[in-house]
Amino acid sequence: MMDSNGFDEDAGRMSPTRQSQAYDGLRSLLLSGSVEPGARLTEADLTRMFNVSRSTMRAVLVRLTQEGYVTSEVNRGVRTRSFSVEEAADILEARETLESALAGKAAERATEEEITQLRATLETMEDCQSRGDATGYSRGNRRFHQQVKEAAHQQTLARAYDTLLYPLVMRQYRNLSAPHPRAGSLEEHQTILLAIITRNPPAAVAAMLHHVASARHALLLQAQQKRTSATAADA
Repeated sequence: MMDSNGFDEDAGRMSPTRQSQAYDGLRSLLLSGSVEPGARLTEADLTRMFNVSRSTMRAVLVRLTQEGYVTSEVNRGVRTRSFSVEEAADILEARETLESALAGKAAERATEEEITQLRATLETMEDCQSRGDATGYSRGNRRFHQQVKEAAHQQTLARAYDTLLYPLVMRQYRNLSAPHPRAGSLEEHQTILLAIITRNPPAAVAAMLHHVASARHALLLQAQQKRTSATAADA
């Protein structure tokens, strides 16, 4: 029997469904980029937000700590994850490897319906760029990459890709003052789609690798410039 908080009175434990819902909700919140890197997360606020008990939220935070989304330290509590430049580089390099492999599989396995969806997303991105709608372009960009992953029909690669903390790295290091989208981004997406349409896996791998590597170089160049400036200011 469940009470109003999802507590299983017969089993004497919290419903796994409520715990998984709280986990999914908090994980999505962290990946959305709406929480600053290094921000403190309090159990009291989170239990109210997700309407679960403190013990359930504590279990959720333990899991997210183990998976690297947050950090937990004595006397500092739980905080959103922040990354060194070296950690960010490692994650971005892993993304290149996994996402280029997914693009190659998409060129082999994408259905005609999935290709139509990719075309539609790219058309939306083109429209957003022409109108200067950076937010809409970013939304389309995320959708395009998600669609490529799904069109690959390769669950092992997809699961590995989903464990990457790339959105958190982007949240910390993206230069909000830089022009967006990055120059050449749309053309790179067009090249990826063409390789998928023509069923050319090596070309799809190369196109995605070039696209993601270009984004990595732009991101890390900005991070390194910030670090150099900070060092110079301290000298």
